[in-house]
Amino acid sequence: MGDLLDLLEKTSRTFALSIPPLPEPTRREVTVAYLLFRIADTFEDASHALPEARIRALRDLSSLVAATRLDEAVRLSREWTEAGVAASSGDRELLSEVPFVLDAFCALSPGAAEAIRRHVIRSADGMADFVARTRDGKLTLSDLDDLKAYCHVVAGLVGEMLTELFLLDRPGLAAEAGALRARAAAFGEALQLVNILKDAARDAAEGRTFLPADVPPREVFALARRDLVAAGEYIGALERARAPRGILEFTALPVELAWASLEKIEKGGPGSKVSRPEVYLLARRVRHALDTGESLAQRLSNARDRA
Repeated sequence: MGDLLDLLEKTSRTFALSIPPLPEPTRREVTVAYLLFRIADTFEDASHALPEARIRALRDLSSLVAATRLDEAVRLSREWTEAGVAASSGDRELLSEVPFVLDAFCALSPGAAEAIRRHVIRSADGMADFVARTRDGKLTLSDLDDLKAYCHVVAGLVGEMLTELFLLDRPGLAAEAGALRARAAAFGEALQLVNILKDAARDAAEGRTFLPADVPPREVFALARRDLVAAGEYIGALERARAPRGILEFTALPVELAWASLEKIEKGGPGSKVSRPEVYLLARRVRHALDTGESLAQRLSNARDRA
């Protein structure tokens, strides 16, 4: 999976840390899924491009994942790369490697491919609907429900997909399937809300106002906390079901990072972020907790009390 991991490392700092501990075949499934979602994110984030071009790219991605035609992947990859949609070098390379990513997707088990396909299509189509609301180069969310709907499209669906991949061929998790599915969307949405709070100034400069003007910031922070609490309960359900260590590590690190980020943002304002050394320290602490049998859910509860 070397080339897939190389693409992962070039497009994500957090997931490049958290995905490798996952057990196979979940590691490969989540890596491929992340890269497909990242392609969609690249189009949604391309505020320098016309909305019509971004919408067309997202619809084309949905069709590509639905039909899995490698010849079409080659054509679209060339078109997207030449159009200059991607802003970063990592995303540009990812777009040039779309046929490789789609080929890896086609090689997954039918159950994993179907779970990924369904959620990537729903997310890309939902992103296209939000991009279609762009006016004069700007997208503005109207209220808290609008913000929640946006977070569900771009991240809640990821949480739901991950849950289906975790449950796949793991009968030992079945007893907690209901608890996991009930909190799956909140698990993803919590991380997205924290990112929105952190990146508010940069997003606004690029024409995306995700924080509704009429919603007091305290309400958004409260929503993020509620979702992070649900994410901690999600990890607690995984612990009760004795999920594989790699799944626990994969889910706990981003949530611990989100709690730490939320605390920094509240103290320092938008733009405040956890430093790279602090990220690695959090990763070591999660691994130490797993080594010693400490409850990750309890650690997250302690993080909530500190934030």
